[in-house]
Amino acid sequence: MTPEEVQRKLEHILPTVQKPGRYTGGEYNQVIKEWSQTPVRVALAFPDIYDLGMSNLGLAILYDILNQQPGVLAERTYAPWLDMEDAIRRERVPLYSLETKHPLRDFDILGFSLPYEKINTNVLNMLDLAGIPLMTSERDHEHPLVIAGGHATYNPEPMVDFFDAFVIGEGEEVILEIVGCVREWKRSNGARKDLLKALAGILGVYVPSLYQAHYHEDGRLSHIERLTDEAQLPIIKRIVPKLPPPPCNHIVPFIDITHNRLPIEIMRGCTRGCRFCQAGMITRPVRERTVEEIVAAIDHGLANTGFEEMGLLSLSSSDFSSILDLVREVNERFKDQHLSISLPSLRIETVSVELMDLLQGNAHRGGFTLAPEAATERLRDLINKPVSTEQLLDTAHEIYKRGWHTIKLYFMIGHPTETLDDVQAIADLCKAVLAKGRSIIGKRARVNVGVSTFVPKPHTPFQWTTCDTIEQIEEKQGLLKRQLRIPGLKLNWNDPQETMLEAWLSRGDRRLGRVIHKAWMQGTKFDAWQEHFNYPAWMEAFETVGVDPSFYLHRERSLDETLPWDHIDAAVNKQFLAEDYLWSTQGRTRIDCREHCYSCGILPTFIDLRRQHPGKTWECPEVHSPSQKKVKTLPLIQN
Repeated sequence: MTPEEVQRKLEHILPTVQKPGRYTGGEYNQVIKEWSQTPVRVALAFPDIYDLGMSNLGLAILYDILNQQPGVLAERTYAPWLDMEDAIRRERVPLYSLETKHPLRDFDILGFSLPYEKINTNVLNMLDLAGIPLMTSERDHEHPLVIAGGHATYNPEPMVDFFDAFVIGEGEEVILEIVGCVREWKRSNGARKDLLKALAGILGVYVPSLYQAHYHEDGRLSHIERLTDEAQLPIIKRIVPKLPPPPCNHIVPFIDITHNRLPIEIMRGCTRGCRFCQAGMITRPVRERTVEEIVAAIDHGLANTGFEEMGLLSLSSSDFSSILDLVREVNERFKDQHLSISLPSLRIETVSVELMDLLQGNAHRGGFTLAPEAATERLRDLINKPVSTEQLLDTAHEIYKRGWHTIKLYFMIGHPTETLDDVQAIADLCKAVLAKGRSIIGKRARVNVGVSTFVPKPHTPFQWTTCDTIEQIEEKQGLLKRQLRIPGLKLNWNDPQETMLEAWLSRGDRRLGRVIHKAWMQGTKFDAWQEHFNYPAWMEAFETVGVDPSFYLHRERSLDETLPWDHIDAAVNKQFLAEDYLWSTQGRTRIDCREHCYSCGILPTFIDLRRQHPGKTWECPEVHSPSQKKVKTLPLIQN
């Protein structure tokens, strides 16, 4: 179907669906290039609805980088909502790009962002809507190269049947190398297998069809074998040593989206070492932008978009070394623009009184978010988030005192060694915070409590531990529901069955591909949406395929077991993770590794990358040798 035919069909379809602005394109700052004059065409896909995908900063960065390149175009596509899917299936309209309405199968590269696991079935659904074979083994030179990147690809094995290649790590540089590889392959008119072998030679690119998994008789993974010399083993994540300037020409949506604001990434990486946190481990090392660069990006971004809210984004915004100077500068520079500043991630131990005072005039007074994660100091030491209860209550006092009415507290249940007493402590701490607020501002004080369930993620010190069973989760949630049913407290929790799905998809091996495919055939999609999650269909898929779901969740893995993601090198070595896991069992904590280096492996990886790529500028701090007895204190990596 031609773009003109797609457009004509849409003129009849869009008046019949919810939020047609999701599907029209034409937004301010979108980029359209001459299709026939552009050799390499990339479709950037987010496997959920427009409202969520437009808030994804990773895709916005790639869209900006690709469209700056001569001879390359990038367009966007998102998962259609159920009514739109029904309409385009009925009218036989292939899934298309928003910018030019070209069907996705007309592109050279179809790149998916996978920030979390519960959107996997949406990938299959989008491929099917696009008329592209689901299985990589069934595609030929006429089909787009289907690739994926994002945090969920640090264990790509459950999805290897469906992707030609995965990008492990940060995409700003590697995406251009992939584009160059595709351009040369098109010129050579080679076979598809030639393209896959060429891609496998790019640092950080994993081509799963060039590897084979071997298993022990008891079902545990034995090893991953590479089938050709071009295949790397291990696949080392890509690291961007110096953050490029942030994009300033963000597309302005026609409809309200999840985060309708100007996003500016101020810092990447985290050095706190929370043992449950995959993002903190896989995004190392810390790299900061300068205050001047951030303010300039805000200035250009506001002028180019008209947003009235901006988010200063990072995993821990208050750990940005110049956070006070930055907020002061933003306050002064934009004081007449009624700009609202959002700092979505603040540490309890680094939320200074001065920062609160600076935020008072700009941030929404509705809510202030803190994430203690556990309510007893024993558990906070175990997860390496050593904040005292007294410190948390003192912080809550200062927040209420400065005019905030609501404190949002995030906790996690299911930590290793957790007891019901630890769960009761969550309720007790929430009540204490509410009492603190009422002593200051009376009945206006509110506490919103979010309680998620721990999933032991790959590449973390807790990757060897088990998940709670559904029965254990329900018992803990039941206790909290009973204890927190009082005025002024609001409790939110996760469906235990959804936790099981997240754990399967994040901890599984290649055998889960057949389960995912079977579940999708039985109608599963939008699994991250509670009203559409179909747990019985997933359990039926496991039974039909003959895979035991409990194998992935409810057994503790030995430290010498080969894990399904061991061939993916996140640059934090397994020996360090194992040591940290053992430290957790002893209640030992680690201080911020900007103050003391524990030889996790990330900095030697920087040196190795510099040696492998002498033409690149790798800015790295002084690195100690792991064999040195005296560990040096390392400076922050800063542009």
